[in-house]
Amino acid sequence: MMDSTSRIFVAGAAGMVGSAIVRGLRARGWQQIITTSSREVDLRQQAAVSAFFETHRPTHVFMAAAKVGGIVANNSYRAEFLYDNLMMEGNVIHSSHVHGVKKLLFLGSSCIYPKLAPQPLKESYLLSGYLEPTNEPYAVAKIAGLKLCETYRSQYGSDFISAMPTNLYGPNDNYDLVKSHVIPALIQKFLMGVRNQSPTVEVWGTGTPLREFMHVDDLADACIFLMENYSGEEFVNVGTGAELTIRQLAELIAELTGYRGRIVFDSTKPDGTPRKLLDTSKLEAMGWKPRITLREGLKGVIEDVAKRLS
Repeated sequence: MMDSTSRIFVAGAAGMVGSAIVRGLRARGWQQIITTSSREVDLRQQAAVSAFFETHRPTHVFMAAAKVGGIVANNSYRAEFLYDNLMMEGNVIHSSHVHGVKKLLFLGSSCIYPKLAPQPLKESYLLSGYLEPTNEPYAVAKIAGLKLCETYRSQYGSDFISAMPTNLYGPNDNYDLVKSHVIPALIQKFLMGVRNQSPTVEVWGTGTPLREFMHVDDLADACIFLMENYSGEEFVNVGTGAELTIRQLAELIAELTGYRGRIVFDSTKPDGTPRKLLDTSKLEAMGWKPRITLREGLKGVIEDVAKRLS
């Protein structure tokens, strides 16, 4: 359990997930929150990470630092996604062990599951089939991270746990049209379509894949909940239990942005995994559920982005 004496290190605090965890911790009154930037500490460098832990002596760690991106970024920078994520998670997890961290939570990704696994995806389906090729390096890195937590627990007794979130969106997301995930890319495209009065807006892929989306503030709430209430060996899925097609998502974002033109799907772009819905029954049985609906969450994000673009 975290208490008033806990020194909580949020790795990746500048990113969407890390910043949401920091917001959630501060809202709950925790004061001793440790953060750093990649300019100050390169988490890929073991000596730098070890020195940071030696100096700050965190008691609890949220490992939210990662190199992330959408389908095109994952498929274009395959070596970087594998190497950078392996180095960051390996260094933070190992330093947490060496410097006596009481508890660590590692953030994975739902892309760890096989491409054609049964739906919804249960935690037990891990390593039961082939991964989606376009994001295989990133998925392999995330699998390695959760296995590090498992093995440090089994060999050293470390209280290291892992959470596997579904697709995320929210404040502080990446809005690069090439490197971003689907929601920020679509928000940007449709807002620009409204501004430019474009007759069409292009959406990558066929629009048929089914996806589940969670607001990052709900994920942060779940992570803090797990840090306080869970110490099991098995990782835990974190999702909403609701899904929609990419076409339906595009139509919803078009509606919320006020775009009235035509949506065109570019089938030459990859779709990725056909369907990806998490089984969240394990987390729900512990007493946690998400609070933010997709429509409500998207509305807030779109309003914030529109203000920045105006």
